[in-house]
Amino acid sequence: MTRDEFKWTDLCRVEVPRGVFPEGTRIEILRHVKAERPGPCLFDFDGTLSLIRSGWVEVMVPMMVEILLELRTGESREELETLVREFVARLTGKQTIYQMIELARQVRERGGVPLDPLRYKRIYLDRLWEVIKDRVEGLRSGRIKPEEMLVPGSLQLLDALMERGFTIYIASGTDEEYVLSEAELLGLDRYAPGRIYGALDDYKSYSKRDVIRRIIAEHKIGEGELLGFGDGYVEIEDVKAADGIAVGVATAEPECATVDEWKRRRLILAGADMIIPNYLECETLLRLLL
Repeated sequence: MTRDEFKWTDLCRVEVPRGVFPEGTRIEILRHVKAERPGPCLFDFDGTLSLIRSGWVEVMVPMMVEILLELRTGESREELETLVREFVARLTGKQTIYQMIELARQVRERGGVPLDPLRYKRIYLDRLWEVIKDRVEGLRSGRIKPEEMLVPGSLQLLDALMERGFTIYIASGTDEEYVLSEAELLGLDRYAPGRIYGALDDYKSYSKRDVIRRIIAEHKIGEGELLGFGDGYVEIEDVKAADGIAVGVATAEPECATVDEWKRRRLILAGADMIIPNYLECETLLRLLL
């Protein structure tokens, strides 16, 4: 099932395989895979490492539902929310602009005159800022420690990967200027200097798949030599398309202590080889991967 085929409303009913949990861990193995040698390792940013933007869905979805309700098509709020959640979920992991392009298409389809998708994106980012500004300012002032805004165990895992010779890359669907700034606040820039990528206004010039192609070309890697971590359908599918090993980070935000079952199903459908709730078992995880 590709990301264009699954339906948000049907996901809870889709049958997905059940993996094994070795050594009494909370690491679910769907396929036994081993990295041939230390090489490039790609991380998604939001929800995979950073929690600064946790809760973004509950900003984006109401905004879009509000815009569609203004068209007075007779559709109920509940119907529109189901519609919006479906395409937001389907496009999660791609650049934010793609969700806004789809919103514009939905407005047009209902007889409305949509704003430019970049305008919708700006409205969304302004609303999101009201939710996350205290987190950003708290990190800047030192009132909030970086570990409080990271998926638990993130720094330990990154340290362990670097010690073993992996080269870290970070690729996000969030605008690059924000990714670079937030990565610095979280202390992640030291793990991937010059290797942090984010969305551009010229959205056709960037994608996570482009980053993967660049990694493959630079490292001249083969099957099983790219390791990827992500909480979104897109990055898991892209890593598997490159014959890499994909770890699905199905963490239930913001506590990140348990697996979110909806995320788990979605990541398994994308091809994840393993599912984890966080990185607190990083030594065991690496022993299973290497």
